[in-house]
Amino acid sequence: MNHEGPSLETLLRRIAETPSDFLAAPHTPGSRTGVHVNAVVSDLLTTYGHTVASLSDFETAENAADKRRAGLTLVLCWLLAEPALIATKLDVEPLHALLTEGATDLAAQFSAEKYLAEPERREELARFALARIDLRPSGETVAQAQDRLTALSSAERARVIKASRKAEQRAREIREALARKAAQESADKYTRE
Repeated sequence: MNHEGPSLETLLRRIAETPSDFLAAPHTPGSRTGVHVNAVVSDLLTTYGHTVASLSDFETAENAADKRRAGLTLVLCWLLAEPALIATKLDVEPLHALLTEGATDLAAQFSAEKYLAEPERREELARFALARIDLRPSGETVAQAQDRLTALSSAERARVIKASRKAEQRAREIREALARKAAQESADKYTRE
C-alpha cells in the first residue's frame, strides 16, 4: 500500500458494473461451455504489457472451491482492466499473485456474486485487490487504508471469531479444572475430618 492508486469510488463503480460475461461459469476440462479463465488472464496481462510462459495456474478443476476461485479471478480481471489501474504499469508478479493466491483467499470467504451484491463486500474486494498490488485508494494514508481494509476483511473477522471461540473454550476448560480441584480439595478436607 505504499503507492497511491485510483479513487475508491472509481473501483467500486467498476465492480458494480461487472458484465455478466465475467460472472459466467468458468470452463472446466471436458466441458464445451464456460469462460476460459486462462484466456481472460492472458488478455489482461497483455494489456499490462506482460506475457507469461504458462497459464496453467488458471485452469479450472471440477470442484466447487476451484470454481469459486476461478469466478473471483474473472471478477478481479475485470477490476484490474480499469484504465486508472492500467496507467500504474503494475509488475507481473503482484498481478499473478492477486489472481492466484488472492483469488483463493477471497473465495475461501464468499462467492464472486456475494462480493458484487453487497456494498461492504465490494469495498472489501477493491481494497483487498489494491493492497495485494501495493496500492491504496487515492487520498488515503497507508494507515487509513490498512485500518479500513482490516475493518472490512471477512478473513480477519473469521480469524477473530475463531480466536475468540478458542479463548472461550480455554476459559471454560480452566473453570472446569478449577471446579474439579475445589471439589477434590473439599473431599480431601472432609475425609481428614
